[in-house]
Amino acid sequence: MDSLNTGGAMSEDAGSVALEDFGGLIDWPKLNAWIAARDLPGSGPVTGVRKLTGGLQNDVFLIERRHEAIVLRRPSRHLRPGSNETMLREARVLKALAASSVPHPQLYAVCDDPCVIGACFYLMAPLEGFAPSQQLPGRYADDPAWRRAMGEELVRAAAALGGVDTQAVGLGDLGKPQGWHERQVDRWRSQLDGYRSMPEYDAALPHVDEVGRWLTDNLPRERRIGIVHGDFQFANVMFSRQAPRVAGVVDWELTSLGDPLLDLGWILTSWWEEGDPEGKKPLVQPWRDFLSRADLVALYGRISGRDTSAVPWFFTLGCYKLACLLEGTYARSRQGQIPAHVGQSVHAYALWLMSKARQIIAG
Repeated sequence: MDSLNTGGAMSEDAGSVALEDFGGLIDWPKLNAWIAARDLPGSGPVTGVRKLTGGLQNDVFLIERRHEAIVLRRPSRHLRPGSNETMLREARVLKALAASSVPHPQLYAVCDDPCVIGACFYLMAPLEGFAPSQQLPGRYADDPAWRRAMGEELVRAAAALGGVDTQAVGLGDLGKPQGWHERQVDRWRSQLDGYRSMPEYDAALPHVDEVGRWLTDNLPRERRIGIVHGDFQFANVMFSRQAPRVAGVVDWELTSLGDPLLDLGWILTSWWEEGDPEGKKPLVQPWRDFLSRADLVALYGRISGRDTSAVPWFFTLGCYKLACLLEGTYARSRQGQIPAHVGQSVHAYALWLMSKARQIIAG
């Protein structure tokens, strides 16, 4: 984790710190009182804060108490239906994974009272490392073995999550496993259709019917239920700067029960290879020496022991589901809740995903 920049100067007479509240996202008196009542790293009130990159649906802050760092995660300013419940579910998942081999941040505490800072939130340990984006740093840029290891580590983390015994860790009721595979097309199509009621949304996502029919007609025969992260890709995985390994998986907001092969399919959607449809570039540079998609699938099969013959179905479902979700961001941008350039960017990616899905089902 990079060094923390404090948000204000210490008041010598009051012993307090004037910290930015980020437009009302943090109520410092209430938060400090809540923290003081719990056994957390550091001592005294918060003395520093820095806003971190936390995705479009949540806000993440690195706070400091007497040189001890803590990460605070809360929903974004525009609360959606279920935002607080989602935050509490994330915390529940992190707590359940505490004794597992899945790399993840340690959960410190969770607040289920929205009155403290205006929304439910939780506190967790910071992770050493970075979420890969654009230019890779250090050895990752210079050493082909480190770049190859990134794909291997990503798959190992996904396989570890898929192998967690949901009943043993108390997550057997995290979702509805019965009929999960059959429900996927209608589940995400209905969410897409729901955006049509939003002002100015043009509902311009092609190939939805064609891809949906293929998914419905080609359901996989082998089916398992486990924990699915729901957004397993570089943006939500921290890699250590000290060694080519995953320091922790983050952003658990879409986690539920389902077939863990969907996380592998999600990884494949984020990958890049020659022959992919136009309109997408590799997520990081340099891209040389990364494993191929076929290598990723083979490695997952060896680690998990699963039959991977149905991976094209999960790859296609990953494209379909993600495109539908991204259209929600695009629809909100059309209402002015999200910057227009962000909305246009995710819409362009949704179009690419549907093109990739058509390419997969064409064989």
